[in-house]
Amino acid sequence: MSMSPRRRRQVFRVAGYVLFAAVLVAVAAAADWGRLSEAFFRLDVARSMFPDAITVALRNTIVYTLLAFVFGLTLGLVLALMRLSSILPYRWFATAYIELFRGLPALLVLFMVGYGVPLAFPDREIPGGVYGSVTVGLGLTAAAYMAETIRAGIQAVPKGQLEAARTLGMSHPRAMVSIILPQAFRIVIPPLTNEIILLTKDTSLVYVLGVTSTTIELTKFAGDSLNTRVNPTPLVVAGLLYLVITLPLSQLVRGLERRARKER
Repeated sequence: MSMSPRRRRQVFRVAGYVLFAAVLVAVAAAADWGRLSEAFFRLDVARSMFPDAITVALRNTIVYTLLAFVFGLTLGLVLALMRLSSILPYRWFATAYIELFRGLPALLVLFMVGYGVPLAFPDREIPGGVYGSVTVGLGLTAAAYMAETIRAGIQAVPKGQLEAARTLGMSHPRAMVSIILPQAFRIVIPPLTNEIILLTKDTSLVYVLGVTSTTIELTKFAGDSLNTRVNPTPLVVAGLLYLVITLPLSQLVRGLERRARKER
């Protein structure tokens, strides 16, 4: 006797649960939890990392992320408007910039900003020291991605909105600032929040700038702690602290996406 489609789906669903549980049990039974605990979950090693792990490393990671995001968002908005401009050289420049910095690794951009700029301009330096270099280095790369996100958001706003604003006597710049951009940013808030998460992880590349004990970030701090204590527990602590930043942001993104779907 053949099963109905509904019964067949139920059987496959139960089989999937059973298979998943069996794999988890097999892995748990095969793992040497004593050695894992000794290697990755040494509470004495974890305690020795505090309070510096939060007051210095975590704080700097958050500061680097926010500074780079603000710089990247500002530059990205300018690039998005240039990409949509009727002036051909503006469009060429914005397109070339976006393609260049989306194709370059963030590590290379940070290195060029940290060491190339002082060589190119020996009498000048980026304000803020390491903080300024991180802001520019990570912000230049983030701006390329944010520019495309913002451009897509602007183009997603119905053209009738701009035409209606112009009919009411608004100039094109005023209509763009007052009517189009607020609607565009409501559309692109979720992907821009994702960019903050990516920037948070990219701060792990700051070590190429030669950070000090006051400008150190989470990954470098964990690496130095690992070398000192010869135990990988600091890497686990750093990973958990990254999650302290990224998990709430991920929940925020999902909440914003649900809200946007309801509004549509």
